[in-house]
Amino acid sequence: MWMLLAASLLVSGFDRRVALFLLLVATVWAGYSGVLQPAGVGVMAVLAIMALLLHRYRQIGAVAVGAELGLLFIAINLLSHFAPGFNNLRVLDQVRVGEMSAPFSMYYNFDKALLPFVFLAIIPSLFATRPLRHAQRRHWLLLIVSLPVLLLLATVAGGLKIEMHFPQWFGQFFLANLFFVSLAEEALFRGYLQRRLSQLIGPLAGLLASAVLFGISHLAGGALLVGFATVAGVIYGLAWMWSGRLWVATLFHFALNLLHLLFFTYPAYRP
Repeated sequence: MWMLLAASLLVSGFDRRVALFLLLVATVWAGYSGVLQPAGVGVMAVLAIMALLLHRYRQIGAVAVGAELGLLFIAINLLSHFAPGFNNLRVLDQVRVGEMSAPFSMYYNFDKALLPFVFLAIIPSLFATRPLRHAQRRHWLLLIVSLPVLLLLATVAGGLKIEMHFPQWFGQFFLANLFFVSLAEEALFRGYLQRRLSQLIGPLAGLLASAVLFGISHLAGGALLVGFATVAGVIYGLAWMWSGRLWVATLFHFALNLLHLLFFTYPAYRP
């Protein structure tokens, strides 16, 4: 089921019909296995109705705005796990990847994985659009180098320690973090928010505003995490701004998380 869900997300930027078919099969499977409960089916039905209304009446301003705001409201609830009817699978329960790492749990989140589909309904060109700015090779190189530099700065600040590991559940982490975390969050913060804010207040202000909102979304982790998540949001935002490709921003997001897991205390330092 989870591989089907990931496959639907993988092809959603290339062939929407195939993606929706795979999503439908994954949804039926999720209902059969208990991951998706009746209330969750209702949430998905409301999403489908709003998406159809937006597609049908996109040229009618009031209907389009209302449908978009409704989809955004549900998307935020999916991101925060407030939407009812989703019994997400807990893959890891309070494990410690290393002696200095804090214990953490990991889930396969069906609700959060729906975000790219929600924003694809709002913005058909979610996965590929014209870059807002063009960058040279040296700019891309600096952006790539900024990923390990940010983690090293977090180490200097005391939030992390260098601790190398390759856990046996690496494959599960790869699947969950790439598709159900990185892609989902980038669909919201870069594919939707940064694009809309850039249209309203300009590319640079849109970049910074979406990065700040991304940092605030990590408020539960404390002020230090909010600060570093904001800087990370700038990195992901530049990747999106320079490429116009949602997957480019997603791969930067995933690369930072992967470096974090492999070479530093994960998710934080706690001896």
